[in-house]
Amino acid sequence: MMEWGHAMRELSTAIDHLAAEDPSEIPHLQLTQQLIELHWQMARLQAQIARRTSVRTPGG
Repeated sequence: MMEWGHAMRELSTAIDHLAAEDPSEIPHLQLTQQLIELHWQMARLQAQIARRTSVRTPGG
């Protein structure tokens, strides 16, 4: 299981990386891959938050 602090650092790094780049200079495939990775990091972080706060998804 990914550590909370590690997940936060990964997400922060991914956001900083995207923010530092000019999207018009990034090839579309690379930008798409970065956005997908950011999405998955956010989803993992949300799952960790849910587990730590005992929040469950509907029907879960």
